[in-house]
Amino acid sequence: MAKFNVTDSDGNKNFIDATEEYVKATYASYEEVIETPHVLNEEYEARYWRDRELKETDWVFPLTDHPQHAAYKTYRQELRDWPSTEDFPDTQPTLGS
Repeated sequence: MAKFNVTDSDGNKNFIDATEEYVKATYASYEEVIETPHVLNEEYEARYWRDRELKETDWVFPLTDHPQHAAYKTYRQELRDWPSTEDFPDTQPTLGS
């Protein structure tokens, strides 16, 4: 058994668990869905969150007179270093930590 993304003769799409022989005989088109291990998904999501946080805090970096400039500078460095720490991907850096 495997997971497939199938399309029937009416063009309806669905995900099913079945054997390839059944899918091939029953559906107009299909594609086997390759699932990645959960750990890889967690790491991908953590990196995506980290990249988004860096992008959303870009605006503060050139503002050297911003009251939290030092905290943001530290936070951004922690974000960049995070994937190489033992806490990755479980414990996200926080601003002011």
